[in-house]
Amino acid sequence: MNPSARIRVLCVDDHPIVRDGLAGIFLLQPDMELVGEAGSGQDAIELYQKLQPDVVLLDLRLRDMTGYEVMQQIFSTFPGAKVLVLTSLEGDADIERALALGARGYVVKGTGRDELVRAVRAVSAGKKHVPVDVAQRLAEHFASEKLSSRELEVLTLMAHGKRNKEIGAELSIAEDTVKMHVKNILGKLAVNDRTEAVTIALRRGILHL
Repeated sequence: MNPSARIRVLCVDDHPIVRDGLAGIFLLQPDMELVGEAGSGQDAIELYQKLQPDVVLLDLRLRDMTGYEVMQQIFSTFPGAKVLVLTSLEGDADIERALALGARGYVVKGTGRDELVRAVRAVSAGKKHVPVDVAQRLAEHFASEKLSSRELEVLTLMAHGKRNKEIGAELSIAEDTVKMHVKNILGKLAVNDRTEAVTIALRRGILHL
């Protein structure tokens, strides 16, 4: 195969052992080439500008910034960039946010090699790739009502153990208003108490602590 016809991949993950494993996978693919590796978000942005690869394989958890922030910065300069998320985050909110920002695909770590290779080829070809298990997670909460920005602020403070009075003081709102937000949060997440709300929000990727 003509080397110029190979899919040029940039791998972004802050765990060297993961990058090594991915390098081994791409080495075995006659139509792919790993052209760069980045262990931080800033390195990823700089390498993308330098290499302009066909596909960016991006983790959402990095030591200096989130994968979402990396995408935003890359897309601001290169709106046609093709990003395939490869992450351990499995929550529907994480998936939805990544796709909404412009990721072309979303693959969860632990996925088989063949699935990952198919995903890279699909994204390189301009297609979207969302495996069945990922699509199912999205479908489970497709009709769920989204939390407002204020409700997310309240929920975040709840997760840090703040009481209604403390939340009100921090957000400069009345305690009764906080109670109303808490009630709305419980209803939207279909839970019975604050602890369950935080647990579900963390599991779905609505919150990250």
